[in-house]
Amino acid sequence: MTAKSKYRKLKRALIVLLVFIIVFALYVEIANRNSKNMTYRQKVLKAAYPVLMWVTKLAGKNSKELSGTKQPPISFYSLKAILNNGDTLDFANLKGKKIMLVNTASDCGYTNQLNDLQKLSEQYSEKLVIIGFPANDFKEQEKGTDEEIAKFCKVNYGVSFPLMKKSIVIKSSQQNPVYQWLTDSTKNGWNDQSPSWNFTKYIVNEGGVLTNYFGPSVSPLSKDVTKAISE
Repeated sequence: MTAKSKYRKLKRALIVLLVFIIVFALYVEIANRNSKNMTYRQKVLKAAYPVLMWVTKLAGKNSKELSGTKQPPISFYSLKAILNNGDTLDFANLKGKKIMLVNTASDCGYTNQLNDLQKLSEQYSEKLVIIGFPANDFKEQEKGTDEEIAKFCKVNYGVSFPLMKKSIVIKSSQQNPVYQWLTDSTKNGWNDQSPSWNFTKYIVNEGGVLTNYFGPSVSPLSKDVTKAISE
């Protein structure tokens, strides 16, 4: 191959790359036309969410699903948590409804699941309560304050389901007591699996029994999740 032909090949490759960058940048802006006060990273992650879900599903990454029906040695309804605004949420007041508990983050590839979670909350409003637990446990993808997190979720994803104060959800000496219950079989009856990444989902049924674990790459609107809610 001559130097001239190599130059032409390189030139064509650069033109293709430039076109791709321009098209992708336009796509990012279109996908975020209603977004407010998002960083460019957040915009890119939101635009790339469908691709991320497809790739992780294909690779089987973060897609674990677990289920159980054992009665918990410690009652789910004995738990309490602090809401984003400082009020206390007594889980005893949630009796008779299914509960989905999700660890959330604002700078994650799965952040667009906030939109799906809100849709799920509205679709099953009579029988389901979704509770978000913002956490900075994975690659520091939730650095905001409680006020900033609440504003981000409301403005960009219309979130109206309860958000807790930012806390630690992975196993540690400072783990949120709710997640101590969710990830300890001596407390919940069968599950020791802690969140593998942001947007891990746990479902507790109407009687306070932990029934399901869904990994981050399992969409909140997937058939398996909606089936677990409908049963």
